[in-house]
Amino acid sequence: QVQLVESGGGLVQAGGSLRLSCAASGRTFSTYVMGWFRQAPGKEREFVAAISASGGGTYYDDSVKGRFTISRDNAKNTVYLQMNTLKVEDTAAYYCAAERFTTPQLMSIRRTQDYWGQGTQVTVSS
Repeated sequence: QVQLVESGGGLVQAGGSLRLSCAASGRTFSTYVMGWFRQAPGKEREFVAAISASGGGTYYDDSVKGRFTISRDNAKNTVYLQMNTLKVEDTAAYYCAAERFTTPQLMSIRRTQDYWGQGTQVTVSS
């Protein structure tokens, strides 16, 4: 069992930055591919970014490429999402997810994640 707890959301002006964190429980964190997803009101949950279990591989949705950076610290059981140059359209609830036996690219197209966090709200004002 893995529990995921996101933090770091908030209200920021367009062009600003935020750093989300997702802390995981358990001793198997380093065996999971970790991802960030987001869901805006009235829209489906969508993939944002994912990182391999070792941290050596990443994959991003085109809408955030060059602005967002996913990273992880396996010693701290934490995955991060650094969000720069935020846009109003980035406003959403952001969720982290964990999945084994997959790849960052596969995580972007499959909804087979093993565990989800409760989400943290990011609001970008114009």
